[in-house]
Amino acid sequence: MATYKVRVATGTDFLSGTTDSISLIIVGTQGESHKQLLNHFGRDFATGAVDDYTVQCQQDLGDLIIVRLYKERYSFFPKNPWYCKYVQVCAPNGRIYHFPAYQWMDGYETLALREATGKTAADDTLPILLEHRKEELRAKQDFYHWRVFVPGLPNYVHIPSYRPPPRRNPNRPEWNGYIPGFPILINFKATKFLDLNLRYSFTKTASFFFRLSPMALGFKLRGLVDSKRSWKRLKDIKKIFPGNKSVVFEYVAEHWAEDSFFGYQYLNGINPGLLCRCTRIPDKFPVTDDMVAPFLGEGTCLQAELEKGNIYLADYRILEGIPAVELNGQKQYHCAPLCLLHFGREGNLLPIAIQLSQTPGPDCPIFLPSDSEWDWLLAKTWVRYAEFYCHEGISHLLETHLIAEAFCLAMLRQLPMCHPLYKLLIPHTRYTIQINSIGRAVLINEGGLSARSMSLGLAGFAEAMVRALSEINYDNLYLPDDFVRRGVQDLPGYYYREDSLAVWDALERYVTEIITYYYPCDAAVEGDLELQSWVQEIFKECLLGRESSGFPTCLRTVPELIRYVTIVIYTCSAKHAAVNTGQLEFTAWMPNFPSSMRNPPIQAKGLTTLETFLDTLPDIKTTCITLLVLWTLSREPDDKRPLGHFPDIHFVEEAPRRSIEMLRQRLAQISHNIRQRNKCLPIPYYYLDPVLIENSISI
Repeated sequence: MATYKVRVATGTDFLSGTTDSISLIIVGTQGESHKQLLNHFGRDFATGAVDDYTVQCQQDLGDLIIVRLYKERYSFFPKNPWYCKYVQVCAPNGRIYHFPAYQWMDGYETLALREATGKTAADDTLPILLEHRKEELRAKQDFYHWRVFVPGLPNYVHIPSYRPPPRRNPNRPEWNGYIPGFPILINFKATKFLDLNLRYSFTKTASFFFRLSPMALGFKLRGLVDSKRSWKRLKDIKKIFPGNKSVVFEYVAEHWAEDSFFGYQYLNGINPGLLCRCTRIPDKFPVTDDMVAPFLGEGTCLQAELEKGNIYLADYRILEGIPAVELNGQKQYHCAPLCLLHFGREGNLLPIAIQLSQTPGPDCPIFLPSDSEWDWLLAKTWVRYAEFYCHEGISHLLETHLIAEAFCLAMLRQLPMCHPLYKLLIPHTRYTIQINSIGRAVLINEGGLSARSMSLGLAGFAEAMVRALSEINYDNLYLPDDFVRRGVQDLPGYYYREDSLAVWDALERYVTEIITYYYPCDAAVEGDLELQSWVQEIFKECLLGRESSGFPTCLRTVPELIRYVTIVIYTCSAKHAAVNTGQLEFTAWMPNFPSSMRNPPIQAKGLTTLETFLDTLPDIKTTCITLLVLWTLSREPDDKRPLGHFPDIHFVEEAPRRSIEMLRQRLAQISHNIRQRNKCLPIPYYYLDPVLIENSISI
């Protein structure tokens, strides 16, 4: 008679427990146990419970390889879901086997869990384990399907339609995905179609939506979301500020019109990856030395500054030609500007020339700091308007959220839970599909943010992202090379570069340690068919099979795999933090980040006044809608997991556990360095402090 001690852990989130019957079978290399009901006197599998049981077997089962959990009806109680964290089994010889689950069992079903040791298919020799791998992948591929949301953008997980049913009585508010009086359409019903394993926890869901309601109600009661008029005074915009203001928040509102702060945002704002060093003035931007000489300092000229590497260019050509729409009954306007900046002897990056079109001409003047105050300020505001689309649509939504979702879904479909890469990547996919489903129900839907508060509307917003995806290049996603490609590798005061490279190095070292432990040679990489299927599916469903992207369709060497996985983890964590965390701080002061413009780009100098400036900015309703959504999407709800903190135990071997601890130590040192540096800065840059970076894109 062999006695096995079984420990079963239930999740701690609200409603994680179940009243259903749970039974278990233990499978070993020398046999399997009988099916045993796990039952104590009183309540089993309550939320947060860790329950211990004993299983008696006629013989020793050998090395334990699989545990099967059976969830079945109990008496007259209705079916309810159960979140199983893990099962641990102590064998008669004292060895403890860990079987990670970290997933929901929704209906009456069977869940087979592998012992936690990470193994590629080549490491499995037992037919039962090979069959388990195939069956797990077959089941997930049958359950999770790809779907086209917008042609030309990465595909996403197929769930029922996000569009709510039409109202039976349009004049009577009705709960059907709409909130009566709310300024945009948000289809909350979209979330209920998601698989439980992809959804927010109860805590995170409650936190997310409860933070949305008070501000929306406040705007409604004050009549702001119904006001289509212009702002009367700039200072009136402060009246809609959220209550808790940070140092950066206040600084932006105070210094937004200054040239030095305008340039600073290219380095340490929320879209710090756009600026490129300019070695030659492009023909489409005919800036002359006479125009900019007064702003370069004494004893130099434009050509000399170009040769010294002190001239930088922000080119928004990707926005050219996209038509604008009407908002609140008024035509909106759009442009694709060019902005030339100079890094001066005082250590500031300053704008020296702005052109509001990609095509020069008499009706497209080049604006200079010496122009009238309002001409120059409006020209800069048009550039900040273009920044809105390059940030929200491209750097944020496309290059982190949508691409990360494709990484995640391909992983779910192609890598079994026992695969080392699944164990390495799963913490960095937590809640990504859930937040993206919310994003599609808020941002890219009829009646949502893009349709109700952006000059480009839904179609134009999507078009900008489609263009950007068609130009994404794999080599540019390798962060160290990107700074060199843009010629900003030695630009002073670039705290984003310093911090991102520090975090990248920590992640790359961590990935290297894990990968080299499980893949001792190049042949192990090339021969891993599950890995190759994951890479091929990303190429097909995320890059849409575009060979010019440079994305690999297969990986042949260990360094190639390290590079690829580092890109994936960085994209899903630190890259998102850099463009998301500061959203509210830089955008709450609307003139710094307008989503729409109500007058055409200025075609002649000397005509702009405060009144025309205010008439060009978004109206009150549009301002409030944009702020409301950005407030919601930039406020990290509860249930956070900072980078490097992995409470779910997927790795059990000593080497990867040691690597995880080393990663935490490196990140803690980076955090310390950032906080020490920030003490001396007028504007602290903390968006890449590892303490504030989430493991995954969950907001």
